[in-house]
Amino acid sequence: MRTRITLAVTGIVAGFMLLFAQAGGAQAPALRVLASNGVKEVMESLLPQCERAAGRPLAMQYGSSTGLLQAIAKDNQFDVVILTTEAIDSLIKDGKIAPGTRADIARAGIGVGVRKGAPKPDIATPDALKRTLLKAKSITYAQDGASRVYLEKMFDRLGIGKDLKPKIILEQGSPGAGTRVANGGAEMVMTLVSEILPMPGVELVGPLPAQLQNYVSFAAGVSTKADNAEAGKALIKFLTSPAAAPAFKPKGMEPR
Repeated sequence: MRTRITLAVTGIVAGFMLLFAQAGGAQAPALRVLASNGVKEVMESLLPQCERAAGRPLAMQYGSSTGLLQAIAKDNQFDVVILTTEAIDSLIKDGKIAPGTRADIARAGIGVGVRKGAPKPDIATPDALKRTLLKAKSITYAQDGASRVYLEKMFDRLGIGKDLKPKIILEQGSPGAGTRVANGGAEMVMTLVSEILPMPGVELVGPLPAQLQNYVSFAAGVSTKADNAEAGKALIKFLTSPAAAPAFKPKGMEPR
């Protein structure tokens, strides 16, 4: 009888210990991650694996690299940040990111998107792209997007900068530019391929011709004030591992 009671008590105690262990795991603080819109789809597709690698849930905040830099300047707290390489290097210089944690993640080329179901224009060569841009009634892209500076230099390089200026509609963020095209408010959107692919109601025409293509590279780093520095390092280690690599290409990116 005593043996049965002892076994029962032991089982109850073990059960409570398991419950407390599970509760403790569930209460692990989330890893605060700021990430560019350019890597959003990759991060979302890898979220379960990322959380397993970090050993805790991820609290994701997406935006343009410019917008997130402004948030960080206003003391927005974070553990890990994934932005353009230029932005990451700037944060290291400012003492916001621990230099030894910096790692290149991926790069994305620039492409053209149109409203779903609309005829796809010819952008196969520089001359074809030039004709398409001159024929377009309106073109939109993100005012604060990583590709804006290059696009406007490319327009000037093609000798059509002044012609296109009245057609350009700037939006706050690439998602807004995609919405404008989907709603018929602009004929085409130009931004990173990785941002065009997930746009609702928008189809990718294709990347810019190789002679004109420009890649925007992304890197990651851990905050010098991170609450979960080791978890942040584990996340970055996973994102740069062979296990994560297959997730990039379908989302319009190339792992580094």
